[in-house]
Amino acid sequence: MRFKGLDLNLLVALDALMTERNLTAAARKINLSQPAMSAAIGRLRTYFRDELFTMRGRELVPTPGAEALAGPVRETLLHIQLSIISRDAFDPTQSSRRFRIILSDFMTIVFFRRIMDRIAKEAPAVRFELLPFSDEPDELLRRSEVDFLILPEVFMSSAHPKATLFDETMVCVACPTNKQLSRQLTFETYSSMGHVTAQFGRPLRPNLEEWFLLEHGLKRRIEVVVQGFSLIPPILLDTSRIGTMPLRLARHFEKLMPLRIVEPPVALPKFTEAVQWPASHNTDPASIWMRRILLEEASNMASGHRKPPPRSGC
Repeated sequence: MRFKGLDLNLLVALDALMTERNLTAAARKINLSQPAMSAAIGRLRTYFRDELFTMRGRELVPTPGAEALAGPVRETLLHIQLSIISRDAFDPTQSSRRFRIILSDFMTIVFFRRIMDRIAKEAPAVRFELLPFSDEPDELLRRSEVDFLILPEVFMSSAHPKATLFDETMVCVACPTNKQLSRQLTFETYSSMGHVTAQFGRPLRPNLEEWFLLEHGLKRRIEVVVQGFSLIPPILLDTSRIGTMPLRLARHFEKLMPLRIVEPPVALPKFTEAVQWPASHNTDPASIWMRRILLEEASNMASGHRKPPPRSGC
C-alpha cells in the first residue's frame, strides 16, 4: 500500500533495520529474505534521498537522517499496533501476553514474587521476561523494547510516565560471628572493615549508598564487588566483612542464613522504588492492567507491618 508515493511496508523494514542494526537479523525479524531486505533499503534510500545506512563490518550504522526518522516511524507503528490492530478489550484470563521488565534482584525477590503469585491466579497464561539493569533504559523505552522499568526513581528520566511504588531503607549486614560488631558501629569501624558492595549494569555502576558516600567525601575499603544485592549475604558468611543492602531484602535473607542487621553509622537517605513505562503504551489496555496490579501490590506491601532494624550491640 502506498501513501503519497511511499510504500508503507518500507516503514516496517526501516524500523527493523534501526532496531537490529544487521541486515540478516532485520530480515528474519519481519520474515523477509535477505535480497528482499536489500531491495527495501534501496527503495528507502531512493524515497528519502539519503544513504540511511553505511556498513561497518556486519553492522549497519545509521546516518543522521535515519536516526531522525527512527523515532517517528517507531511511534507510528506502535500507534497502529495499539490503536487499530490491538483495539479489542484486554482479557487477562485469556491473554498470553509477555511482559518484558527491567528490575533489580532486590525487587525480583522482595516485590515481583508477589506479582507472579497473583498473576498465576488471575491470568495464568501471562508470561514475564525479567531483565537485568541496562545501560540504555531510556532508549529501550523509546523503542518500546521493554514494557516496564522497576528501579529507584532517581535513575528514571522525565521522558516517559512513571508511578511510585514504595520507599526503602538501606541497612548494614554482617555475619553474626563478626566480632567488630560487638559494640555500637562507628564510622571509624565501618570504614576500616572490608566491604562487599553491589554494582549494576555494564560497566558496573555504583548503587545509591555508594553515590551518597562519594558525594559526602566518605571513604571505605571495598574488597568485593558483586552484581546484585542478593549476592552480598553469602559472601559475608564466616568473614569479618560488612555489606549494605535494602532492609526488606536483608529481612528475607535473615530467615535463610546467619545474618546480622545493624543500622549504618551514617544516616543513609531512603530511596523510592518506581515503575516506568513507554509513553507509547500509556493507553495500552494490557499495560494499564499490569500497572494496576503493580501499584496495588506495592500498596499492600508498604502498608504491612515492618519492623525497624535493630541497633548494633542488641
